[in-house]
Amino acid sequence: MTGNGTRPDTAVRWALRSAAMADVEAVAELRAAVMRADLERLGRYDEHRVRQRLRDSFSTEYTSIIMVGRELAGCVTLRPADGRQWLEHFYLAPHQQGRGLGSAVLRTVLERTDAQGAAVALKVLQGSAARRLYERHGFVMEAQDPIDVLMVRPPSERRR
Repeated sequence: MTGNGTRPDTAVRWALRSAAMADVEAVAELRAAVMRADLERLGRYDEHRVRQRLRDSFSTEYTSIIMVGRELAGCVTLRPADGRQWLEHFYLAPHQQGRGLGSAVLRTVLERTDAQGAAVALKVLQGSAARRLYERHGFVMEAQDPIDVLMVRPPSERRR
């Protein structure tokens, strides 16, 4: 997945580029930083495991790196499985959050899945502020457990 742009909802110029294996450690560090507070709140933070889970599932085929200028500002993975597209590893550097960048990237990803007629699923940690972002973009809860909330968004008919 590649693309770029400045969206009307954000003044931040950003681009998506395909991930490379050379990105894995930077993305693992980003994941650790972004998820730490929520994982600690849930009593699930492990310094090694938070990075290793990313390394074990990192896919250059399905992952895009979010760039702001020359800076790696985040990443997003969209992986097909079980008749859906799974939105995974959607992380933004803390200093990039709250500026509309996450919404702009998510909107771009969802436009592509809508064009394919694909439902999108994701898991978000219980109590995570990210859940509000997903709800604003049409995701609804399908199931939950003490740690995760499974959310799904059907394809939008307006974009097909």
